[in-house]
Amino acid sequence: MRRRRSTDWPKAAEALAARVPAGRLHPGVVEWAGSRPRAERWAVAFSGGADSLALLLLLWAHWPARRSRLTALHFDHRLRGPESTADARFCRRVCASLGVRLASGRWTSGRGRRSEGEARAGRFAFFEREMARRRLRVLMLGHQQDDVAETMMMRLARGSGAAGLAAPRPVHAFAPAKVAGGRFHVRPLLSLKKAEIVRALRACGAEWREDSSNSEGAHFRNRLRRDVIPRWLRASERDALAGAALSRELLEEDDRALEAWVDSLKVLEAGGSLSAARLAGKPRAVVRRALHRWLLLQPRAGELSRKGFEALLQSVERGARARHSLGSEGFATLRAGRLRFEKMRRTPRAH
Repeated sequence: MRRRRSTDWPKAAEALAARVPAGRLHPGVVEWAGSRPRAERWAVAFSGGADSLALLLLLWAHWPARRSRLTALHFDHRLRGPESTADARFCRRVCASLGVRLASGRWTSGRGRRSEGEARAGRFAFFEREMARRRLRVLMLGHQQDDVAETMMMRLARGSGAAGLAAPRPVHAFAPAKVAGGRFHVRPLLSLKKAEIVRALRACGAEWREDSSNSEGAHFRNRLRRDVIPRWLRASERDALAGAALSRELLEEDDRALEAWVDSLKVLEAGGSLSAARLAGKPRAVVRRALHRWLLLQPRAGELSRKGFEALLQSVERGARARHSLGSEGFATLRAGRLRFEKMRRTPRAH
């Protein structure tokens, strides 16, 4: 039996970089990367699939000074038996050839069917733990233009606004607790289509792992990818993926403008109150953003239904005295133009 030829991954990385120069990566990411501290270390989400493989190879080739500061993160969901084990072996071979550190994790609970949301939560919980342990602040992700269209359709189905429809963002800065300076999720491949990535990898003689579950219809994203997106592309008779990517960029611009408007109003006051008076007469989109911010700062507030949020929003717009339940712990009370969280008063039990 013939032994399979081992891939020269450094050579494949250089060949891929020649076909996908840095100028083809998302310009916002390239600009961001040029401004980062030279000693900063980056984590790379690495499943072994085409997108994450291309991401790792391009980071290694285009930022050679950071090669020793890359850490690949691989999470085994244990949903595909021997296939999942082979994915992990493949990732180890690639990283060993490139001289990149690899940190692996796996679900330790049973292998029963899990939802798409549970799988994502498990993967990102692993990323969070490893990044905290290794003191990493940057996570590189392999999302590309097809992912933009899929995410947009998924979020349209649940009625997302500009903030949700602007995902996935090329550079997403956020500030989780206990992380000085916050964290970044960075997506260099958002300017590329899946087909472009696959063609470039094949031209370089690179192999990758295919997730057989992607062809199944168990998850919403897979059904969109398999049944909806191809028909949408044919029906559009244009480059609909590029159109969706442009819409995402424009929505992100609008989202940033609204966030800046809320910032300028300084509606969040000392003591945790929201100034409804400063929001008087402002567009509903601005009031909605401010109210979302206030709710996120209330640790005792329960999850508010869409109907409940809209009722609270109308009260803030009117500015009149009001009181709304925020779960079992308390209420949102509006008095004298200020919205506050009022803790539930417990009646002592009679002995």
